[in-house]
Amino acid sequence: MSTVSLQSFPFLILASQSPRRRYLLKQAGVEFTVIPSSFDESSIPHTHPENFVQTLADAKAGNISEQYPQSWVIGADTIVVIDDTILEKPASMAEAREMLKTLSGRTHQVLTGFSLRCNARKRHRVQVVSTNVCFKDMTPDEIEWYVHTSEPFDKAGAYAAQGLGAFMIRRIDGSYSNVVGLPVCEVIEVLVQEGVVGFRPGGRNAEGLQMMSDGYDEQR
Repeated sequence: MSTVSLQSFPFLILASQSPRRRYLLKQAGVEFTVIPSSFDESSIPHTHPENFVQTLADAKAGNISEQYPQSWVIGADTIVVIDDTILEKPASMAEAREMLKTLSGRTHQVLTGFSLRCNARKRHRVQVVSTNVCFKDMTPDEIEWYVHTSEPFDKAGAYAAQGLGAFMIRRIDGSYSNVVGLPVCEVIEVLVQEGVVGFRPGGRNAEGLQMMSDGYDEQR
């Protein structure tokens, strides 16, 4: 049985440049390498929201998996949905303002799709997690103040639940980490099921999950 050197490729890759996803995964005790996907998100037409976010996440993971077939790769994408309309990242202050007006006083859904792939092992898992988020009724002054911060412009739906935007959120039903950008519970479940991480005491990473890269080989 041939063994692949661990020095030749990362064991687990996060195919995202999102600092929020990186923080959530690190806080969960997972060791990984960040290699952002170069997939062109605009090449995917809007379809049903769940299918759309799943396709995007899978395409991001697939883009990196082609370059690192021996590695496990996580790809993810998050969207905000209201009235079956997808709200992605606002391109302007005016767009952010309109998004927040639409969300004000109502409940919307945050969908995160994530994909786990390892081409060498022919393993492929895709899942979508949905969370309901209820906004308070916002005044025009509150909306105007928020759009003049730097926060809305790299966030789906034009807000950050973990930042200044927390003041808008009346209630969250479901996974909070999903709203931030990665459903940690579900991602860890899949990583454990695929044998990527484990909960064995005394692992190499004493303060985190045990990475199952010891004795890693392409035949497993």
